[in-house]
Amino acid sequence: MTTFPQGLIDTHCHIDIESFADDLPALLERAGQRGVEGFILAGYIASGWSHMVELSEQYDCLYAAPGLHPLYLHLHPADGVQQLDKIAAAGKVIAVGEIGLDLLEKNDNEKEQRILFEQQLAIASAYQLPVLLHVRKAHDQVMSILRRTGFSGGGIVHAFNGSMQQAEKYLEAGFKLGYGGTLTYSRANRIRKLAAELPLSAIVLETDAPDIPLFHRREQPNSPEFLPEILDTLCMLRKEIREEIAAATTANALEVLPKIRKAGDA
Repeated sequence: MTTFPQGLIDTHCHIDIESFADDLPALLERAGQRGVEGFILAGYIASGWSHMVELSEQYDCLYAAPGLHPLYLHLHPADGVQQLDKIAAAGKVIAVGEIGLDLLEKNDNEKEQRILFEQQLAIASAYQLPVLLHVRKAHDQVMSILRRTGFSGGGIVHAFNGSMQQAEKYLEAGFKLGYGGTLTYSRANRIRKLAAELPLSAIVLETDAPDIPLFHRREQPNSPEFLPEILDTLCMLRKEIREEIAAATTANALEVLPKIRKAGDA
């Protein structure tokens, strides 16, 4: 396998779930042939963490980022935070995520989401880990919590859909912004405009596989092997050289997720 910098990194995917199990070796081979060399497994429920870590130990190109997702409060065990602390202490993960706030739907669990988010930020701080943020209709609230808790570990804002002002605040706080399949939708005008205007140093690539399918593949589950097609769209929007954008987005991922091993390293 070739090494970075131009090998792509899918900074947010869920290919550790059961639906990918039978095809995983072939999927990694296909993705590798297309230049995708690193895959961040974003966790969302505690029951999947052990398998995620096992896969990261089995495949050098997979990296585990366990977390308790704000949308799945009903699935999290009572000792979920303690489990996360234990797995982070073991030193086999590269980030905590995906964590954050999801206020897209009106509900009565915002306080519970906030408490869980802050508890996980504390764990990330304790073990000097960055975080993968899930944020919907809550960017200002998340930034307020990051400031109040003094979290300084940085990370990635997954599927960023905020404003330029919010983007700048995240960048100042040490975060990169994740862009994926939504870029391929011509009607996603605001997101596409922002991706074109941001400094290249702000952007990382992701698929969220099997979610957020690409426009021309919207009838099928998403996959990391399609990451180069997201890169192509980003190149079209920014009108910059493909190799330069590929190298920059990978360098950005390595900067904000320093525990990633370079492909091929022991």
